[in-house]
Amino acid sequence: MKLLKKTVLLSFVLVLFVSGSCSDDEEFRPTLPPITQTGSNTFGCYIDGKLLTPRDGAGTLHTQDKGVRMIAGGIPREITYWELKVRDFKSGNGGLLTFHIQNLHQNKKGVYVINEGNCEVGVDALENVNITCRWLDKETQNYKWYCSIENGGTLTITRYDFENRIVSGTFSCTVQNRDDATDTVEITEGRFDLKWDTLPYTNFH
Repeated sequence: MKLLKKTVLLSFVLVLFVSGSCSDDEEFRPTLPPITQTGSNTFGCYIDGKLLTPRDGAGTLHTQDKGVRMIAGGIPREITYWELKVRDFKSGNGGLLTFHIQNLHQNKKGVYVINEGNCEVGVDALENVNITCRWLDKETQNYKWYCSIENGGTLTITRYDFENRIVSGTFSCTVQNRDDATDTVEITEGRFDLKWDTLPYTNFH
């Protein structure tokens, strides 16, 4: 009888362990955030009909795998571009999107045309407004990289508040496979509302 009780108890503990270790991805149901302008640290868009939202990764002892990063670039004392980097580290879909926005600090609010990208970032990116994204092709189990095309869409900055460190906007565009020009997908219903000085301390699950 004691052996039976121990076996039942061990089985119960194993079930709890297995269900607990799998529940994060099984229960995760991403939703498209509302369009806001309050610095709520939200991001979402559809890439070829599949929702991308940021999720932090496990990281290492010295680095964090943050789901959202915003980086200013340019020469000292002058911001010439911003880059918004979004990543889903947990879902296994390879979801990644980088928005390179030239002259955001100078032009602030307004409608920006999304133009041709070269699938590079930072100083290697083209000096315009462009998007790079990556997604896992489940059939081939290979990552596909896509770059925005000339006059392929629009980015609307609805708030740019440097003093309070808030930037908000909406976007949609067409992107093209960097290795196959006949393969294009649509990015739709994009929106973000970020308070960039708090991003390092915000958890994206």
